[in-house]
Amino acid sequence: MKRVVVIGLGIFGFNIAKDLYENGFEVIAVDKNKEIIQKIKDFSTKAILADVTDKEVLESLGVQTDDVVIISFGEDLAASTLITLYLKEMKVDTIIVKAPNEDHKHVLEKVGATEVIIPERAMADKVAKSLISPNVLDYIPLSEDYTISEVIPPPSFFGKTIGELHLRSKYHVEVIAVKEVLPDRIQMVPRADFVIKDSDVLVVIGKEKDIQKIK
Repeated sequence: MKRVVVIGLGIFGFNIAKDLYENGFEVIAVDKNKEIIQKIKDFSTKAILADVTDKEVLESLGVQTDDVVIISFGEDLAASTLITLYLKEMKVDTIIVKAPNEDHKHVLEKVGATEVIIPERAMADKVAKSLISPNVLDYIPLSEDYTISEVIPPPSFFGKTIGELHLRSKYHVEVIAVKEVLPDRIQMVPRADFVIKDSDVLVVIGKEKDIQKIK
């Protein structure tokens, strides 16, 4: 499992570091605030007090090219940009940066960020989608058009097989898995004769507009 270096331990960075560590990742947590470093010690492999806007200090951390580095500085575009640039020069493969808006995202991508996250926009999208399509429990965007979504099947699906529903031809979506509550198991790539129950959750792939038609 790859090592993850989290730089900047605000709410976003702290919780990512904690979640990854609790799920078995080797996590190096870095911040220039002594109080935050004390708090993260129990939720990281190693907690380092440092200001890594100094390139020599950043290099002293021993960041490897195959490490995943997550930078979380909120509104401090100068710090995020500088560290991203340094990491790019150090040939780090995966640099994930938090940004407050699209303008900052564009700058960070230009200097070498492999992925830029705007948490507020992502959460806004998620809340909006939950209101637009209440039966869509969760979704993972794959591209601008396609997503993988967990969908509660409408009553009209109950008792019918996947083949009978003709989801590909009617809705242009594919069922890639079914989460069964009773019994508690997951059917990966279910057969056409799989009968949908009222306790099932469908995991589908398709365009967002097509998935929203399944109501």
